[in-house]
Amino acid sequence: AMAGEGSTFRLRCSLLGHGQDVRGLTRGLFPEGSFVSVSRDRTARLWVPDGLNRGFTEMHCMSGHSNFVSCVCIIPPSDLYPRGLIATGGNDHNICIFTVDNPAPLYVLKGHKNTVCSLSSGKFGTLLSGSWDTTAKVWLNDRCMMTLQGHTAAIWAVKILPEQGLMLTGSADKTIKLWKAGRCERTFTGHEDCVRGLAILSEMEFLSCANDASVRRWQISGECLQVYYGHTNYIYSISVFPRCKDFVTTGEDRSLRIWKQGECAQTIRLPAQSVWCCCVLDNGDIVVGASDGIIRVFTESLERTASAEEIQAFENELAQASIDPKTGDLGDINADDLPGREHLKDPGTRDGQTRLIKDNGKVEAYQWSVSEGRWIKIGDVVGSSGATQQTSGKVLFEGKEYDYVFTIDVNENGPSYKLPYNITDDPWLTAYNFLQKNDLNPMFLDQVAKFIMDNTKGQTLLSTSNQFSDPFTGAGRYVPGSSSGSSAIPGADPFTGAGRYVPGSTSNTVPPVGGVDPFTGMDAYQSAAAKVENIYFPKKDAVTFDQANPTQILGKLKELNGSAAEEHKLTEDDLIILEKLLSATCNTSTETPTAQQLQTLWRAVNWPEDIVFPALDILRLSVRHPTVNENFCSEKEHVQFIILLLKFLNPKGKQANQLLALRALCNCFVSRAGQKLMMEQRDEIMTQAIETKSGNNKNIHIALATLTLNYAVCLHKVNNVEGKAQCLSVISTVMEVVQDLEAIFRLLVALGTLISDDTNAVQLAKSLGVDSQIKKYASVSEPAKVKECCRFVLNLL
Repeated sequence: AMAGEGSTFRLRCSLLGHGQDVRGLTRGLFPEGSFVSVSRDRTARLWVPDGLNRGFTEMHCMSGHSNFVSCVCIIPPSDLYPRGLIATGGNDHNICIFTVDNPAPLYVLKGHKNTVCSLSSGKFGTLLSGSWDTTAKVWLNDRCMMTLQGHTAAIWAVKILPEQGLMLTGSADKTIKLWKAGRCERTFTGHEDCVRGLAILSEMEFLSCANDASVRRWQISGECLQVYYGHTNYIYSISVFPRCKDFVTTGEDRSLRIWKQGECAQTIRLPAQSVWCCCVLDNGDIVVGASDGIIRVFTESLERTASAEEIQAFENELAQASIDPKTGDLGDINADDLPGREHLKDPGTRDGQTRLIKDNGKVEAYQWSVSEGRWIKIGDVVGSSGATQQTSGKVLFEGKEYDYVFTIDVNENGPSYKLPYNITDDPWLTAYNFLQKNDLNPMFLDQVAKFIMDNTKGQTLLSTSNQFSDPFTGAGRYVPGSSSGSSAIPGADPFTGAGRYVPGSTSNTVPPVGGVDPFTGMDAYQSAAAKVENIYFPKKDAVTFDQANPTQILGKLKELNGSAAEEHKLTEDDLIILEKLLSATCNTSTETPTAQQLQTLWRAVNWPEDIVFPALDILRLSVRHPTVNENFCSEKEHVQFIILLLKFLNPKGKQANQLLALRALCNCFVSRAGQKLMMEQRDEIMTQAIETKSGNNKNIHIALATLTLNYAVCLHKVNNVEGKAQCLSVISTVMEVVQDLEAIFRLLVALGTLISDDTNAVQLAKSLGVDSQIKKYASVSEPAKVKECCRFVLNLL
């Protein structure tokens, strides 16, 4: 069907300004109708519509990177910056944040270890960045809040989803991951090569494009709804039209493609090999950036369309472009079999169809335009001779871009090795790293360096960055998937019973400090003045597990000792020593624990996991004693101690061990040595502890909530933003699975403590969507403390 008038995109204008490839584009919020471009020339530029004619003017040029700038996004307006901010990411590993009226950065975010190639902004000032170092980072204002680890290769694309706390990352490992509150919830597989771009369609759906030349439409739930084919080479970027599901893509096949109702409705060829980026403006116009450094804007609006002369100039430029047949954009070309010019008398069958003809020994490429009913010349097809390696870094090796990837044969019959190289690199350092990586003889250094220099014809850019990054690092940390494997052991802990504070119970030996302690549940709520006082948070002291029955514990220990293998058996003397330790640490004697007692305990806690639990329980109780705390948590011993406890947190292990290890960790917080150790090892401990949520055991959940609360107490005292972010992420993740109201209560107190007196933490909690997660607890009738604490937290959010 013929396209109706105005429904075809035509050139609006071509903008010159950048000196090299334009690598990123985003529509601006201020001034209206503007957009921002970034380039290999190390600058970012803000372009505004120039009112009088159909063009744009460069409003200002921003510099702050010491290397190529590869991505850009807008951070929405806030009270502090009512016009919003501009964020750019670069090959210098940095992110620069600019205001719309200053050419120098407001501040620089450092933390990534390789090129930052993708940025996306969310609500409440959050920014998500993706890097070749295989990680994504979440930033709030000028601080890194959390690092998303799990991809095994460069992260090329990131997007924050409209639903709070959800984020997407697309990687050279061919997968897309969905993250919730900083943890990977789901991995989408289907693409057969690097994922290069992501675009959001709705709260439930998104699009991805990849080097496999396909676009995929996905549901957040994991299923791939549709695959779109049309491009003949890598697809670099994808952008959605406002208020509908149509979209545009650009790629390495010299084209911009416009997709409507799931079909490729129009193909626009450009006189540049790599069309790196695109964005759609509010009025529906499309902006594209390419390897020729020119930005071009296309429009459906007749009044914004360029003059006939400009369109003719664009077509002439296109006709003169030389197309390298090796790229495969036009299929296999056999010049001898091609028809002559008369072949162009037959009309094309669909928009964007290409046809090759041979005229006086020259091969020319044409493309059919449905709207104009004619063949438009899109370039001359040149032989492979004379086609030089473009310096726009499009050779991929291990998921990253390089200007060159050489194949080097060290000896005749041995294997050949790939050597990636950028013209900004130091040839000697590259050669050195290459020999190291492949375990090759260092005597080849001169030879390899000379080979690089000869083959790059001395093309080097003056590099202002003096740190060279090794392009080979970047294997992501392995984060175990949350396994739901739970061992079938009854919920109740054999020693401490329910392990939770029972209101008014006498076994609770902690005297309430300063009035009423909400943890002991001593009901002292006077409903006199209708205003309830917040006695819940910020909590100042750690909560510990003190309940103990030494006789039962020792009885169980003796019983299991009887059946233990010879090498583990404790002597009668050992058992007496442990009995003394228990009485010394449970306040039944005034003696101080001795080194001998602690050595015996250490032997016992190293028993096989099926019989170790009574020993772990002695450890849980003992570690509250300052002497024991100092011994296990001091500089000398702590490594073994933490390794031991983390081992028991394995969700596939015995639940009794998980429970007691969590409680022991909670009890470490009673002394300064323990707090210091817990804070130093926070990342490891929290990452491992959160895996225990999968067992659906309420006692474990209460212990996990208490551990989080104790961390919140420590973090409230020091301003450690990453720590708070991790803690918030754990609270949000654990809230999803926990049913028990005591555990919920402790998580609410932890949340309240974390966000008290800290606007950054409040913003982050909102961006993770914690407020909507906890609302339901504001109407819990029993116990009243859950409802009251929840309302106090919601007041802060």
